[in-house]
Amino acid sequence: MESSASLELAKHTLLIFGIILGIGTFSGLLARLARVPDVVVFLLVGMLIGPGMLGFVDIKADSTVNQLILIFGSSYILFDGGASIRLKVLKEVWITIVVIATIGVLITAAITGAAAYYFLGVPVIVALLLGATLASTDPATLVPVFKQVKIKERVAQTVMSESAFNDAMGAIVTFAVLGVAMGAGEFSAGDALIDLLKQASFGIVIGGVLGYLAALLIAHERYNFLAEFSPVVTLMAVIAAYMAADGLQASGFMAVFVFGIMLGNVDSLGFKRSEDESHQLEDYVMTTAFIMRMFIFILLGTQVDFGLMNQYLWAGVGIVVVFMLVARPVTVFLCALPDRRAKWSFKEMLFMCWTRETGVIPGALAGMLVGMKAPGAQIIASVTFIAILMTILIQATTTKWLAKKLDLLVEE
Repeated sequence: MESSASLELAKHTLLIFGIILGIGTFSGLLARLARVPDVVVFLLVGMLIGPGMLGFVDIKADSTVNQLILIFGSSYILFDGGASIRLKVLKEVWITIVVIATIGVLITAAITGAAAYYFLGVPVIVALLLGATLASTDPATLVPVFKQVKIKERVAQTVMSESAFNDAMGAIVTFAVLGVAMGAGEFSAGDALIDLLKQASFGIVIGGVLGYLAALLIAHERYNFLAEFSPVVTLMAVIAAYMAADGLQASGFMAVFVFGIMLGNVDSLGFKRSEDESHQLEDYVMTTAFIMRMFIFILLGTQVDFGLMNQYLWAGVGIVVVFMLVARPVTVFLCALPDRRAKWSFKEMLFMCWTRETGVIPGALAGMLVGMKAPGAQIIASVTFIAILMTILIQATTTKWLAKKLDLLVEE
């Protein structure tokens, strides 16, 4: 009896998942032994087993399976990051977070766009589109790094919060520039600001409401009838928060991040959980987040187009060097230095200058531009992958070393 095409596809997908889980588990062990963030090893292993080299795994970037892993995985990692944020810390540094996640994105996009215009010789609008695509930091990369490398609390939480909140701004700027590039309209600062406020406020409200409801059902003294099902509640709520926000054209990533903040601060909301329940939920979230970043970064590595990268390699490297060593420092100092309330030290700002890894979100934006046949989309995709590789392989691996040199490392 012949198997149906759908059954064969299901078996093939299951085999690929098994390969990723098996190789990913050993990769995580290798990362621990080498004392480097596991996302670095996952990315390298993905490049090794992808179609460009060994060919064990070949899942297209625009496939349904890849998009599902990308959306849910990023959402759950972001929820995990939000759960580690403490409200008392946010109260101290919120001004820096807001400024760097909005104005900072524009500064980074402008400087990176200027570098792209100089190194690639492309039209100004294409250069600005590339700058906008790279301008937002990546929570799926940064959250795991700061989970493994214990940095001074307010610095780590500022960088993680920025990475969550600037996704909406990065997407808005990218598609605003795209509209001009494709002749669909002119950029309007007023419309962009209104769109940003809408995405941010709806995302915060949806994440806050669902987070409070989840905390009520698993930690309230009287209404905690779902306490023993708290891991399942987190899965349902992460999906609900993302889909609800996305349905209202708001930032789904912001919604799940705020949901994580609410659930991670149940004590501040007046609720209490037993130590056993807290440990059970923490262990579950930690394991699930590990699996999600394993899938995301191994698949991201398999999708690296070596031929495309090689075509624009040296110009791309030049752009990324400016991006890392000029755009980011200028952004941090212009946005953080005026915040007298936070009283940032030079060492703290210097560390924040170095932690702006690029990953899933810019990669997804670049993929969307290719799918929409945007002007210069292939060049943008090439430079984006170069930025992903350089920032993750260089910055993520040196995070702990730099933190130790700057006396920001919290020894466990």
